[in-house]
Amino acid sequence: MTANLLDYDLEGLVSLCEGLGEKRFRAVQLFRWIHQRGVSDFSLMTDLAKSLRQKLQASAVVQPLTVISEHLSADGTVKWLFDVGDGNAVEAVFIPEDDRATLCVSSQAGCAIGCRFCSTGHQGFSRNLKTGEIISQLWHAEHQLRHRLKQSDRIITNVVMMGMGEPLQNYDALLPALRVMLDDHGYGLSRRRVTVSTSGVVPMMDRLAADCPVALAVSLHAPIDSLRDQLVPINRKYPIAELMSACRRYLESAPRDFITFEYCMLEGVNDQAEHAKQLIALLAEYAPPTGVWCKVNLIPFNPFPESGLRRSTSAQVTAFAKLLNAAGIVTTIRKTRGDDIDAACGQLAGEVKDRTHAQRRMQQLRTVAIHPARALIKPVKEQV
Repeated sequence: MTANLLDYDLEGLVSLCEGLGEKRFRAVQLFRWIHQRGVSDFSLMTDLAKSLRQKLQASAVVQPLTVISEHLSADGTVKWLFDVGDGNAVEAVFIPEDDRATLCVSSQAGCAIGCRFCSTGHQGFSRNLKTGEIISQLWHAEHQLRHRLKQSDRIITNVVMMGMGEPLQNYDALLPALRVMLDDHGYGLSRRRVTVSTSGVVPMMDRLAADCPVALAVSLHAPIDSLRDQLVPINRKYPIAELMSACRRYLESAPRDFITFEYCMLEGVNDQAEHAKQLIALLAEYAPPTGVWCKVNLIPFNPFPESGLRRSTSAQVTAFAKLLNAAGIVTTIRKTRGDDIDAACGQLAGEVKDRTHAQRRMQQLRTVAIHPARALIKPVKEQV
């Protein structure tokens, strides 16, 4: 069986080379050729022994994903659609900014979580991506951009696992991919600059903290269980109290001293002043010194017809942020990027050969309106 070397972190590549009768330093050389230089042809890896190159040509490949399409936004955002076979395609998005250059990477073909406001979830789920398919998105983007911009220095400074899929439901492939991103012989990214976003898969949050703690973003989107159950269905398995406790544990190992809570702003659903007070109360309950240092990132909803939801007005988002900031909670409003090419948050859809009957489930959900916002709100005592 031919091995795709993009599937291996450095230690995996060391084991593979040892199986070929080669020493560790050869694996390091090979790893650098693949990830630092973006070379996939063994014959061009000139400092490898000819005998090793022959062994590799007989037993291995560096096989990146095929690019189906590339779209460039007016704001400089780039979106790639990658073929992952069997009628499935995933998307990755490059977001250039003044002080950073971020790549948003997919971890699954589709997503089984089924968040009400996410177009990926409405497409359903086909399969987990392999490690090499995750890394291939970074491999292609980094070296394609270097070539295009005629630069030899690293282009991508940050990676966020916020593309299609729930990363922590594909943990076995995610972990070696993270190690490749962090390895100084690979992409050399700081743990603070690699972010895993999760909807709240509590047991895997604990495993990530133990195995490879990177920055963590949690898709919260509601301050109380009754509302979050409707918006983020995994909350029914891991409710907010369990999620917040996991966040507190994660901070013991995290490279940053805070966790980001993502909150998609939905008109009339989770954007009222009462919701802000509920969120303030929740974060106060889990506040330091025994709780969670955090910041809240308010995300303007990017509408799609199947959701049946609307974007909160700019005034409502600003008012919500003002209430949180006044309570001492660091709050930002995410700037929408790439929405003209459907590359903004919640818009990544790709192509998914659904195995979970998501369209039927989502159609049933749309026939049952989300409870009016105020019906789910319990009175909150004013904070002194």
